[in-house]
Amino acid sequence: MRAAVYRGGGSVVVESVPVPEIGPGELLVRVETCGICHTDLKKIEYDLLTPPRIYGHETAGVVVAKGSGVTRFEIGDRVVVFHHIPCSNCFYCARKLYAQCAQYKRVGVTAGFEPAGGGFAQYVRVMNWIVQRGVEKIPNGVSFEQAALTEPLHTVHKAVVQADPQPEETVVVLGQGPIGLMFTMLVARAGCRVLATDTIEFRRKLSAEVGADAVLNPLEDDVVAKSFALSGGRGADLVIVAASAPGIVEQGIRSSRPGSRILLFAQTSDRETVEVPGAAICKEERTLFGCYSASVDLQKASANLVFSREVPVEKLVSHRVPLDEIGQGIRLALRPNGQSLKIVVQPQRWS
Repeated sequence: MRAAVYRGGGSVVVESVPVPEIGPGELLVRVETCGICHTDLKKIEYDLLTPPRIYGHETAGVVVAKGSGVTRFEIGDRVVVFHHIPCSNCFYCARKLYAQCAQYKRVGVTAGFEPAGGGFAQYVRVMNWIVQRGVEKIPNGVSFEQAALTEPLHTVHKAVVQADPQPEETVVVLGQGPIGLMFTMLVARAGCRVLATDTIEFRRKLSAEVGADAVLNPLEDDVVAKSFALSGGRGADLVIVAASAPGIVEQGIRSSRPGSRILLFAQTSDRETVEVPGAAICKEERTLFGCYSASVDLQKASANLVFSREVPVEKLVSHRVPLDEIGQGIRLALRPNGQSLKIVVQPQRWS
C-alpha cells in the first residue's frame, strides 16, 4: 500500500509499505478520509518523536477484514476510529483524567512502524482494545469527510463540558482555526454571547456564520475593550485559548473578569512557555486550567453531534488532497493562506 512516512527532519515521504497484518480481536480499515491535525504537524515540524512513523489520527473508512472474536463489526461497515482508549482501572481513570492514563497514551491504531495513528496511509490496523471501545459506525447519509472530524470535535466537546459555559455568559474564543470554530459552535449552542478573534478574514466571516456575536482581528481591534462591552463592563466569564501565539494567554486574562475561567487548549508543546501576572490568578481569583485530548465518556455523544449535523463540521473543510499531495496539504496547514481551513487527506485518491 501507499503511505506518507515521516522520515525525520520535518520530511514526510510517500512510499510503499506492507499492508498491516491484523490479529485476533482486531480490524483492518481502508482509510477513505483523514484530517490533518496540528498535533501531528507539531510532531513533524519540531521532530518531537523518533522516525519512521505514519501519522494521522482523524480517521474514517471501511472495515475490510476482521480478526477472530470480532462480533460487533462486519466487513463493509463504515467506521470512524479513535486512536486512544483508557484502561478505566487506574488512578487517573478513577478521577476521569483519561488522557493521563498510561494505556490511553498508547496509540492503538497503526499503518506500520511505531504506532502513530496511521491515517496518512491506505489501510490501518485497529488494535483489540480500540475495537472494543474506540470505533463508531457511521450512519448512512454521513460522509467520510464529516465522520473524520468526529475526533477533533470530540476533544473540543470534552473541553467545553469541562469549562461548563452557562447561558448568557460572555465567552471569548481566541483563534478561529478549525478547533476554534468548533469551540464557537459548541459555546454558541450553549446560549452564550461569543466574541471570537482571528487574523484571517475568511475565518472571521465563517465564525459569524456559525455563532459568534462579534468577531475581531486581534492585530487591529481592541479585543479587551470589546469583551468588556459585551459583558456589561465586567469582562468575559470564560476565555478559550484555541491558538498559540506570543502574548495570547495574557490577552485572554486581560479580557476576562475576576473569578473567570481561562482554558488553555492549544498550548501542547513543551517548548512553549506562558507568563502571566500572578495577582491576576491569585488576587483576582481566576481559574487557569488546561484540557487535552478526549473523554471516552463523551465519545458517543460527540459522534452524535456530528452524525446528526447538530454541529455543522462540514463547513470547516476547505481543501481535500490525494495521498501523493500530502506534502502540499501539510505546508498549507502549517502556513494557512486566506482561504484555507481544515485540510483532509483522501488516501484512496491519486492525482
